[in-house]
Amino acid sequence: MTASDTNRAIDAVWRIESARLIAGLTRIVRDVGLAEDLAQDALVAALQQWPESGVPDNPGAWLMAVAKRRSIDLIRRRTLLDAKHDQIGRELEIQQDLAVAEREAATDDDVDDDLLRLVFIACHPILSTDARVALTLRLLGGLTTDEIARAFLVPEATVAQRIVRAKRTLAEARVPFEVPRGAELAARLSSVLEVLYLVFNEGYAATAGDDWMRPALCEDALRLGRILAELAPNEPEVHGLVALMEIQASRSGARVGPSGEPVLLLDQDRGRWDQLLIGRGLAALAREEELSGVLGPYGLQAAIAACHARARTGAETDWKRIAALYDVLAQLAPSPVVELNRAVAVSMAFGPAAGLAIVDELTSEPALKAYHLLPSVRGDLLVKLGRFDEARAEFERAAALARNGRERELLLERAAASARGPAPPGTR
Repeated sequence: MTASDTNRAIDAVWRIESARLIAGLTRIVRDVGLAEDLAQDALVAALQQWPESGVPDNPGAWLMAVAKRRSIDLIRRRTLLDAKHDQIGRELEIQQDLAVAEREAATDDDVDDDLLRLVFIACHPILSTDARVALTLRLLGGLTTDEIARAFLVPEATVAQRIVRAKRTLAEARVPFEVPRGAELAARLSSVLEVLYLVFNEGYAATAGDDWMRPALCEDALRLGRILAELAPNEPEVHGLVALMEIQASRSGARVGPSGEPVLLLDQDRGRWDQLLIGRGLAALAREEELSGVLGPYGLQAAIAACHARARTGAETDWKRIAALYDVLAQLAPSPVVELNRAVAVSMAFGPAAGLAIVDELTSEPALKAYHLLPSVRGDLLVKLGRFDEARAEFERAAALARNGRERELLLERAAASARGPAPPGTR
């Protein structure tokens, strides 16, 4: 194996093992920032030794062994230093500290519990949304700071600062390394699911830049979602979110044309939808229904996606059921965006005038003032009603608000074509 082959193998091992490595070390040192530093030290050791010795049969165990030895050395130095500072006999406490550390280091029995604890720390609500996303991708996704920055089109220094501040905030707040219980679990779990869905959505429909999709982010979110479903198998909405991401991801290959242009839902070649992902998504949706009997917000969105997945053609889509599911979602998790999506479903089920009535009520909604999909949807409905001049103005306004280059081009094309007849009725 050449040096470049070894480096690629190390990179692959890091992506697979880093989250479990950091989680296990956090259990020992009780500091996620320090745990990541120790894991990085082990990675450096691998980069130095593996090109000569070869990749070990169990590379994850090798990295963990190196990192654990360093963590025990660090604890030993800290406790001895504390004893010197106190100028009192702390030999018994030192021995107890070391015994605990070595016992923790000797077992990997709690690796899944450790990983779940790390998920809850990385997505802790004490952190800002941007910080939670960055820390999750760094600690759980194994992404470098540069990769996160490129994925979200922000400076690398900005991402690095978010991660540093997040670790400092967690340390200063002494956030415990544990899975929350009781009433706190629901709020904390909601934060975790929110982060995963934000990452997935940024990959599924990039908010800015020149690419319509960033598939790597979808893959990272889906991989983490599957891990979370294994770690928390009795949490219904975890399965609901996984179902939603699986079904949405199944369309990825059909959502982009030959030149990278967006292909809207009703224009997609359904033969290119990934049936394996659809099957996994439907199974996850059934799991949520089995656990709770009543779908939560993610489960309802997954059920909507399932309606599209089950339709062999766009014309066979059960829009009345989709509209009914949006009615329930709007009651359970009301938001202007849900209302806008409901308007699209209502227009497809009961006609464009019915959908436009809902959209017109949203035009004064402050949260949608800069949301380009509001004028885009309104333009769609106006075209179907034959109000082409108004539609052109709406598409142009949507294009001015859009931050994604590919989406902007599509909207300008629809503005130019609106006077010539109905635009495609596809949705995201």
